[in-house]
Amino acid sequence: MISKNWSGKSVRACGTISLLVCFGYACFDGCLAAQSPAALPPPAPSPVKTPAIALIDAADASQWQTWAQAVGWRVVTSSGTATAIDQRVEALAAAVQDAIQNSGVDAAQVYLAGRGEAAAAVFYTISRVPDLWAAAVALGGSPQPAIDTDRIFTANFTNVPVLWVSAGENDEALARKLKSADLNLEWRAAAGIANTTIFEWLLKHRRDEFPAEIDCETNSPAFARCYWIQMSKFDVNERNDVLASTRLKAGSGAVLDLGGFGWKAEDPGPGVLVSFLPEKYSGPLKMGDRIVALEGRPIENARQYFETMSKIVEEKPVVVTVQRGKERIRVETHIVLPRRDMAITARVEAQYLAEDKEIQIVSRTVKEMRVTIPPHWAMGSRLFWNGLSLEKIESPGCLVLTVEQELLHAEKCP
Repeated sequence: MISKNWSGKSVRACGTISLLVCFGYACFDGCLAAQSPAALPPPAPSPVKTPAIALIDAADASQWQTWAQAVGWRVVTSSGTATAIDQRVEALAAAVQDAIQNSGVDAAQVYLAGRGEAAAAVFYTISRVPDLWAAAVALGGSPQPAIDTDRIFTANFTNVPVLWVSAGENDEALARKLKSADLNLEWRAAAGIANTTIFEWLLKHRRDEFPAEIDCETNSPAFARCYWIQMSKFDVNERNDVLASTRLKAGSGAVLDLGGFGWKAEDPGPGVLVSFLPEKYSGPLKMGDRIVALEGRPIENARQYFETMSKIVEEKPVVVTVQRGKERIRVETHIVLPRRDMAITARVEAQYLAEDKEIQIVSRTVKEMRVTIPPHWAMGSRLFWNGLSLEKIESPGCLVLTVEQELLHAEKCP
């Protein structure tokens, strides 16, 4: 091996240069000039992440695009033609995840939004997929149609505040009722509120990928993700009276058996305007019809119609009066009630206690779950699930937790 004595000048120069620059290069008198930071290409700037508005109603994208572009935001909608609400929720969630991964959308600043009839879908979407949104805004409309699905769980709003801006006569009273049921809701009157106010309110909120406290409830394995916990197997025998259901009590959900027509909650009347009919509709209604009376009693507007139907608790034959142009038509039909979901639900409530280095999980109707441990929780933390403990966690990652014969088992996720 040949050893070469480098000049002291060269050694001093090399000592001032980052190891990342000089590693693997012979250091000589010209090294400092040739490899100085000033001569290196500047580091690539970190890509700027953009806040985004996510819309369950893609048809409303044009207006939201105008508002979002004014503040430099993106708008995310789902593609496809699904009409079932659960399919639309799944499609929007997939579109948001794709926008985060491939289109520079900031995962901490995705805000769910909807106007008019889509306002109810905002509440429904959060209850189905609670962990993608930093916050949400519902303009107009009412959450009541979502509540009447029997699938709104206040636990799922724990980390997702909702701003509801509306002008309905009884909306403020409904908002107070929902807040008293622990829904994370702020209501404001629509009069005089500006778009900038809405965007400023949204920007106050950011999504945390690993919030220290989470709480989620579901009636479906298809919607069982809760931030860093995925409920993967249910068992009705795994009861836990500590965790009551947070399901909001629905109205009766009674509807006229006229083929699934659509109407707008803000319709001022007279009666209820038929504003949507399904493809290949074969019922007695036509677009533009108005339902103006039920059993001979006049219907003033859409809100009165909704309140009347919500109080009906039995199925029965009825006669409705339909206004079609100048003609009034008598239609015999039935009032039908929805087939409610099973009352049994699954719920998980969990928290990370930094001072105690403990992860505590309490659940109901869950026999298996996947828990993702972030690096800053992993070093020496202990995990407790319904009182059963797991030895110290030494590394981050995903664990599959199961309970068998009163013992807690943990394995690395496949």
